[in-house]
Amino acid sequence: MTPAGPGTMATAAGVFELRPVRLPADLPLLAEWMNDPAVAAFWHLAGPPATTERHLRGLLDGDGHSLPCLGLLDGTPMSYWEIYRADLDPLARYYPARPHDTGVHLLLGPAATRGRGLGSTLLAALAERILHTGPADGRVVAEPDVRNTASVRAFRTAGFDLTAELDLPDKRAALMTRCR
Repeated sequence: MTPAGPGTMATAAGVFELRPVRLPADLPLLAEWMNDPAVAAFWHLAGPPATTERHLRGLLDGDGHSLPCLGLLDGTPMSYWEIYRADLDPLARYYPARPHDTGVHLLLGPAATRGRGLGSTLLAALAERILHTGPADGRVVAEPDVRNTASVRAFRTAGFDLTAELDLPDKRAALMTRCR
């Protein structure tokens, strides 16, 4: 796991903190976000809290290559993040992975946090942290659904390049990369 994930970062939007998900305490909030139609369309975790819990338990009890985190802005929970070793993930079969590639998945929870440029601000801060504390040859990668134009735009604004489109088992994805 990359050590650059959890922690506190100063941003133009406020103090951004990533902390590992805590079950069962965080489950009601995360399940609520997963059931928001704008989130559910891309995360496919809508349903009872048990659906979200199964996903989170798989990451928390898995091989240690993926860390689910709650994002807080000035102390208020407002986002969910998965930081993972992309080079060790099944994703690596679909793109020219490099050792130490770090993958990022995210969602902004409350609808009021979306559409304001907040995602790109937080993505940029996290990418900088990963790139400057991780191995010199590492990259940050993401693979949002190509239909999720807001997400692709946020990654681009945060300094990521669209390097390819990938046909993954569950979606057509925009491979977004950011190098040091």
